[in-house]
Amino acid sequence: MNATETPGRPAESVWDYPRPPRVEADVRHIVVEFAGIRIADTRRSVRVLETSHPPVFYIPPQDTRHELLRQSDARTYCEWKGAATHWDLCVEGRTRIPDAAWSYEQPSRGFVAIAGFLAFYPSRVDRCLVDDEEVLP
Repeated sequence: MNATETPGRPAESVWDYPRPPRVEADVRHIVVEFAGIRIADTRRSVRVLETSHPPVFYIPPQDTRHELLRQSDARTYCEWKGAATHWDLCVEGRTRIPDAAWSYEQPSRGFVAIAGFLAFYPSRVDRCLVDDEEVLP
């Protein structure tokens, strides 16, 4: 799907998003769940919009269950944001979901608003919600 529409918000097309990406604060209710546990819950996310990509919501670390995350050995690099740190999700010591989330601990200039914030892959958790609307991977 390349357009999203929420009551009270105009439809968006990923083809209208800018390049380089734009960073903006977002007050919608963001929830991430796995194995019956609420991993993240915030109304203080930062959204990154980039041409042809779905919007990515970055969640403040204080609004996540950071004790359930372990730093992964995986490393990636974004031409805009810089070096990413990846995080495994570890629930009850028995379930480990590799690289379920990522963050930019020291992002490039222009992206400092997401420093230390976490983004989750919807396909690697049970549910991601934006204002009670389920995100489809």
